[in-house]
Amino acid sequence: MTSKTARGRHKRAETFLDAIWLAIGGEPDALARVAFAGEGDLPSVFAVSDLAAASIGAAGLALAAFAGLSRPRPPAVIVDRRLAAHWFARSLKPEGWSMPPIWDSIADDYAAADGWIRLHTNVPLHRAAALAVLGVPADRDAVRAAVRRWRADDLEAAIHARGGCAAAMRSQAAWAAHPQGKAVAAEPLVWDMAATMADRRERLCNPARPLAGVRVLDLTRIIAGPVATRFLAGFGAEVLRIDPPEWNEPSLEPELTLGKTCARLDLKNSDGRRRLLALLAEADIVVHGYRPGALERCGLGEQVRHDIAPGIIDVSLDAYGWTGPWAGRRGFDSLVQMSAGIADAGMQRLRRDRPTPLPVQALDHATGHIMAAAAIRGLTRRRLNGVGTTMRASLARTAALLAGVAPADAVRPLGDPGPTDYAEDIEQTPWGPARRLRPPLTVEGVAMRWDKPATRLGSSPPQW
Repeated sequence: MTSKTARGRHKRAETFLDAIWLAIGGEPDALARVAFAGEGDLPSVFAVSDLAAASIGAAGLALAAFAGLSRPRPPAVIVDRRLAAHWFARSLKPEGWSMPPIWDSIADDYAAADGWIRLHTNVPLHRAAALAVLGVPADRDAVRAAVRRWRADDLEAAIHARGGCAAAMRSQAAWAAHPQGKAVAAEPLVWDMAATMADRRERLCNPARPLAGVRVLDLTRIIAGPVATRFLAGFGAEVLRIDPPEWNEPSLEPELTLGKTCARLDLKNSDGRRRLLALLAEADIVVHGYRPGALERCGLGEQVRHDIAPGIIDVSLDAYGWTGPWAGRRGFDSLVQMSAGIADAGMQRLRRDRPTPLPVQALDHATGHIMAAAAIRGLTRRRLNGVGTTMRASLARTAALLAGVAPADAVRPLGDPGPTDYAEDIEQTPWGPARRLRPPLTVEGVAMRWDKPATRLGSSPPQW
């Protein structure tokens, strides 16, 4: 790739990679081991494909550094930016069956009296909250008419006060002036805090399967956290995902349970909490996405986690950042895009008449790979120094990273995945046979593959 556009595209990916790698404590000299290949861009006014390639590259570089502890030299890393972008959209192609719809029938962007607002109603409780505030049944026309009677900020506040999720559309300038936007801008991309000394014997690393034997307790849902643990499973980690009894993600299970064991526990009762603590005591990594304070209220706060599992690698995320007035606010990728000015920027630059978000849930996927990179860096640190690590990321801070890098001045259409983009083997899932995209990452001498097909939530008992 020798054109000016190609060089510029790689430069943007390298800029993202530098920021992520340094945020998790990586050595600057290691960056030279990552190369980008492949062409094609997701259609966006932001450098989404570059962020996809860079975040996967950072996770691959972390994996290479960890594998390099048992090799003469760390392996090289190659990211196929075209496949990386496709993985940010969908990795699974059903054979003879269809994936459920991604969005609830009410979830959408709606015109308010003074702007736009997005209602996120995929979770039944959030749907009920929005409809209760609006005082209408679950009918799109009724919702549309009711929203028009509200100011966007007022409706956003009312829905959140009721326990729901919504986001008024703000410009990038308005977000920069907002108290939460200011707080996020001052935060690090990754909060990196040394924790307790490890009291466990480190396993020998299998150079071909570096994370084999590493136990990952996955307490995340929706997209970012499950993306992180899917990546870890791809290099041999034993991932146990725990969900509440009533939780379901029908449109995401085939995508995000790949390589995992999925179980359920009720943390509202003492038996469930006791069982979770027993699982935690045997874990190397715990990944969670509860809002700040939620685990503390269950008696599973940070100090408890580190007391139960000294040396644990504790990786967490939230939506709107870890400081500021919205630190505990419920949120999802599509809502953060509205709040942080991304949807407005797309609308303005493309001269559209409605919010224009990113073409994929890029904040989720990028943050997930940043979390995976952080978790593996934690393993490296523990192997070298005998200490655990607490690391935190947020969708809003990833949005700031994306917005801070100039978009491409020209793009090459990505195109749909072709037959050669998929692995030859058929994946036998509970929903039917499927083809999975080839891995977007190559780490020299290391196989990225998943030992288990995607599965249903709660399909196994809660045990290692």
